[in-house]
Amino acid sequence: MAGQNDQPLTRRVPRLFTPDALRGLLMALMALDHANLFVAHQHSTGETWGGAFPVYRDTLTFITRLVTHLCAPGFFFLMGVGMALLAHSWQQRGWRRWQITRHLLLRGALLIALKLLVVNRAWELSPGGWGIDLYIGVLFALGGTMILGSLLLWLKPSYLLALTALLTVGAQLLVPDPGRWGQPMNWLTFVLLVPGGLAGPGGRMALWSYYPVLPWLPLVTFGIVFGHWLAANPRAAFDRAWRLGLAFLSLFVVLRSIGGFGNIRSPSGDTWFDFLNVVKYPPSLVFELMAMGVNLLLLALFARFSPLWQRFSSPLAALGCVPLFFYVLHLFVYAALGRIFAPHGTTIPCMYAFWLLGILILYPLCLWYGGVKQQRPENLLLRLL
Repeated sequence: MAGQNDQPLTRRVPRLFTPDALRGLLMALMALDHANLFVAHQHSTGETWGGAFPVYRDTLTFITRLVTHLCAPGFFFLMGVGMALLAHSWQQRGWRRWQITRHLLLRGALLIALKLLVVNRAWELSPGGWGIDLYIGVLFALGGTMILGSLLLWLKPSYLLALTALLTVGAQLLVPDPGRWGQPMNWLTFVLLVPGGLAGPGGRMALWSYYPVLPWLPLVTFGIVFGHWLAANPRAAFDRAWRLGLAFLSLFVVLRSIGGFGNIRSPSGDTWFDFLNVVKYPPSLVFELMAMGVNLLLLALFARFSPLWQRFSSPLAALGCVPLFFYVLHLFVYAALGRIFAPHGTTIPCMYAFWLLGILILYPLCLWYGGVKQQRPENLLLRLL
């Protein structure tokens, strides 16, 4: 019966333009964030549940950071969407549930391995040195949430939506009081629940985590729910994205104005900087509402693009088709640009030129790799990457 699975594997299934276009936009914004680190040496620190909160000296610096807040929530959400769409597509081609789950488990493990073995080598090129033995970053959390999400993939959307709400509230309640920042905690706490680290010998950090797995899981499960909606009725799903996006942004304004639950830390002042300067590590509810509100509106906007506008935005979709390839490669590209052209850093406006240069370098490579994946859909390694 091997032929039963061989034929579906080689059949091309058209990709949806809209999720790829949004993902591509988020990849470009992520590159801006990392160009700010490697080239400008002005990447903000903080935004955590405790410790010093970032202070921005001018509007451009703040906006440069603010727009990149869309990236991480969007990546987790779109990964969940992709998992659901993959499950629907592969089931129609004859795959069984356990085969799809196995594939997703394997891919989640691969993301974690890439993070630890390859991506951390790029972070070691950071300006001013690194000094961390084991870094738990976004690719680790994406892999961990894919593994957990694959076990929840087959729940009914209504059950999964309820679970998403419980996980979101639970993640907010489990965040320690900011006064406990810097106090010793178990390493598993930093891997699963809250950012932080363990000191190692010689002034190095034995472990540092910015992306514990569990707080990001609700974004994946919500993405899976949206993916089921999308598979059932794309038009209705995108219309729902408009309504949800506006509702999320409205709730963000309300919760941020009130303070307390969902903020983790209330605004430190009364400027619009302070109002929008929210806790990202772990994602506070107001951070998620703000970022996902905008992401859902963008998703709905891309869905309404005419064929002509889709052609104009096809470069974004090209980046969004190969997100893992782009992610791994862009870190080394911007690290190289920073070391060669701006070893002592540069201004934010000048950094924008290097950001665009990096995109121009990466775009043809992503086009090439996307073509390779389309020509060899039966290749297991290419499907995983």
